[in-house]
Amino acid sequence: MESRSSSVDSRLSGRGAGSISTTPLSARVESYEAAEKKCISDVRRTFCLFVTFDLLFITLLWIIELNVNGGIEKQLDKEVLHYDYHASFFDIFLLAVFRFAALILAYAVCKLRHWWAIAITTAVSSAFLIVKVILSKLLSQGAFGYLLPIISFVLAWIETWLLDFKVLPQEAEDDSRYQSIMDATQRAPLLHPGPLSDGQFYSPPESVADSDEELDDKHDPEKGLI
Repeated sequence: MESRSSSVDSRLSGRGAGSISTTPLSARVESYEAAEKKCISDVRRTFCLFVTFDLLFITLLWIIELNVNGGIEKQLDKEVLHYDYHASFFDIFLLAVFRFAALILAYAVCKLRHWWAIAITTAVSSAFLIVKVILSKLLSQGAFGYLLPIISFVLAWIETWLLDFKVLPQEAEDDSRYQSIMDATQRAPLLHPGPLSDGQFYSPPESVADSDEELDDKHDPEKGLI
């Protein structure tokens, strides 16, 4: 009886350990499934916010430049309606709009997981700004002739760094972790014993020694009287 109870206890304890070990896995699976249901990951949302900041910051600097150089209406007529590549800042604003539209479309709407879109926008921005600084007369127009091209160039490369070193590696790591947890949950039922059935509880047969003693008592009448 003691051996039977100890075996049952060991089976029950084994079942309890299995249920405890599978509980964290199920919790992790639920958390990753909830993350998969999100429209966009946290790191990708941060990247899209920075792209929006790029457009708004360049727009703000351009508006300040219009006010400083003679008023918004007068400068808009000069830089937009009578556009001059060598003296206008309007094309730097359009370059920021191009980066914003391309990156939001690629990484927020289409949820692209490749670097080719950011490579195109950064290459176009860098080439255009370098050529404009060399050929135009922006450097002779005060502080904004230095400020707008430099800030636009730096923001474009910060976006490249964020996507290449933060967004894509983090999402790839999350996907691999989720896949490993799913594989572990699929293997978990094979590793842990199933529930105990009623057929596993049985009484052991009577021993041979007890049966011999009972037969001797039946054949010996004196032992029966005593």
